[in-house]
Amino acid sequence: MDKKVLVDIAERTLAAYVTTFLGLILADGFDLTSVPALKAAAIAALPAALSVIKGAVGSRFGDKGSAAWLPRSGRKAGRGAGS
Repeated sequence: MDKKVLVDIAERTLAAYVTTFLGLILADGFDLTSVPALKAAAIAALPAALSVIKGAVGSRFGDKGSAAWLPRSGRKAGRGAGS
C-alpha cells in the first residue's frame, strides 16, 4: 500500500469514528460526563475499526489507488469527475 492509500484509509476511519461518536452523543443527550457517553465513545470505535478493514480490502481488491471497493470508471487516475 502506498502513502495515498494509507491517508485515504485514515481519513475514512476518522470520519467513521467522528460521525458515529457524534451521532451517539447527540442521541444520548450530549452529556459528556456520563458513563453512557463514555460507552458511546467506545462503541464509536467499532465502526472505525471496521473502516480500516474495509479500506484494506478495498485497496487490495477494488480501486488500487484508494480504499474504495469499486474501481473508478470513466475517469483517469489523478483527475476528478469534473476534469
